[in-house]
Amino acid sequence: PGGSGLEKVFWGKKEVLMPVYSSLEEAASHYPTAALMVNFASARSAFPSTMIALDIPTIQTVVVIAEGVPEHDVRLMIKKSKMLKKNIIGPATVGGIQGGAFRIGDTAGTIENIVSCGLYRPGSVALASKSGGMSNELYNVVGRHTDGIFEGIAIGGDTFACTTLAETVLRFQQIPQVKVIVVLGELGGVDEYAVCDLLKSGQVTKPVCAWVSGTCATMFKTEVQFGHAGAKSGEDTTSAAAKNNALKAAGAHCPTSFDTFGELIGEVFTKTTGIKVTPGDHIPVAGFPTAQEVAQRLFDLKIRKGTNIISTISDDRGDEPKYCGIPISQVVSQKSDLGSVISLLWFKKSMPSWATKFLELCIILTADHGPCVSGAHNTIIAARAGKDLVSSLCSGLLTIGPRFGGAIDEAGRLWHTSINSNMAPYDLVESMKQKGIPISGIGHRVKSIHNPDKRVELLKDYAAESFPDTAYLKFALQVERITTQKGANLILNVDGCIGALFLDCVVNSKCFSKKEIDELIEIGSLNGLFVLARTIGLIGHVYDQKRLKQSLYRHPWDDVLYGNDDEMMGGY
Repeated sequence: PGGSGLEKVFWGKKEVLMPVYSSLEEAASHYPTAALMVNFASARSAFPSTMIALDIPTIQTVVVIAEGVPEHDVRLMIKKSKMLKKNIIGPATVGGIQGGAFRIGDTAGTIENIVSCGLYRPGSVALASKSGGMSNELYNVVGRHTDGIFEGIAIGGDTFACTTLAETVLRFQQIPQVKVIVVLGELGGVDEYAVCDLLKSGQVTKPVCAWVSGTCATMFKTEVQFGHAGAKSGEDTTSAAAKNNALKAAGAHCPTSFDTFGELIGEVFTKTTGIKVTPGDHIPVAGFPTAQEVAQRLFDLKIRKGTNIISTISDDRGDEPKYCGIPISQVVSQKSDLGSVISLLWFKKSMPSWATKFLELCIILTADHGPCVSGAHNTIIAARAGKDLVSSLCSGLLTIGPRFGGAIDEAGRLWHTSINSNMAPYDLVESMKQKGIPISGIGHRVKSIHNPDKRVELLKDYAAESFPDTAYLKFALQVERITTQKGANLILNVDGCIGALFLDCVVNSKCFSKKEIDELIEIGSLNGLFVLARTIGLIGHVYDQKRLKQSLYRHPWDDVLYGNDDEMMGGY
């Protein structure tokens, strides 16, 4: 709950990636054609999540699985769904199924049971049941005695069902493919009498086979509460026997007991359609798999194997590799620059040329900053110790962090948070001062307002010429105006400038949602630019030392302050 990302799931023998969204609204916005929502939330949270779903225009039906939703909440759900002319199935339902199409919830049980009941292809019988467990039993009964289920719905066994048996039966009446309707009620409540009224009034003309379970309640001397909240013996009119008699009097076909219900359904089906079914045989349907084909598919499912790695940025199968779905020949033919490749492989986007050129400019300007910075220094020492290229490179890269190069991420996060929270530049400076935390992206050991960093100037010039807008850079420069009043070297450094312009770049590229921008900052995309750029320079330092055949480096002792005698320690 509240998570997001991608989950691996099997679709037949093949694994696919299922997107996960942190909110129902976000999921609906990505899939505007999805009209049904299955709500697996607990009884505690089923009500608010259902009300949210009803407010989403594209969602027309909500299936509420949870049992025990408070009756007051259910009444409010019913009222709102009727007002919006939407449907709710449940609560306390296992869902429903349409033969050969799809199922909602966990109705019909395992895939093996679905196959044994013939639900892999459509039939001509529709089932409306209060009980989820008994509906699973009836799928088997109907599958053995007819050509199978066209649609089955368990409306739910709580006291109040958002969609009634009568409403479901009336909908089945309007479906041409349905030839026979099967109704399974239970003692308690008066919903079955509404079905009687439909039959008497002629609104339902298709044959209805019905049974109300709970006839054993008469064997008990006191009122009995069965499994469902709505299934309890009480008044004579709500007893199973009374409702069975009423349904039979209204014209429904009712057995003498549940034991003979299957045979009765088969007889009514044969009389209505002229089709006689041998129990257990599944009649083939054109356009749908046969029983033998389904058996083979089931076998294939048993030997399927899950993958160990997920990759969404490249594919080396086929005639040529692909970068984010684009063949490399196409990447080359489009005269793509390095920034375009970064855009595809890092961000899975085809960003505009001004944006990719900015990414490339960042690489050029930060590729190296001389031999004295910590990363280059470490690389040089490792190379002079005889280490190979990869080892020497890693020695330098491992110095990248909050104090060296890694400030781009933190600076970008600071600018992003400040603007999104409408914080004024002065308030940001004061807030960081009170916390005693330096402002990432502000300050330089050598450069100052009197001796500006040329790299920052070049970045600002390119942004002024090419960027549609530079809101984040403007904010960072306002912070700089405040900080330089306190110290000439408290300027916007290259880390802070790249952090601000990176945000301006992704926002104005129109390629990223707000959530995607947040994710870019969270996963360290900005530091990636520095790591990639500085790798070029560090490799250069390795080659430079190798060409110069420099010997093992030993730091001179006169460049070390040894604090291990009384004189140096000041008597401490």
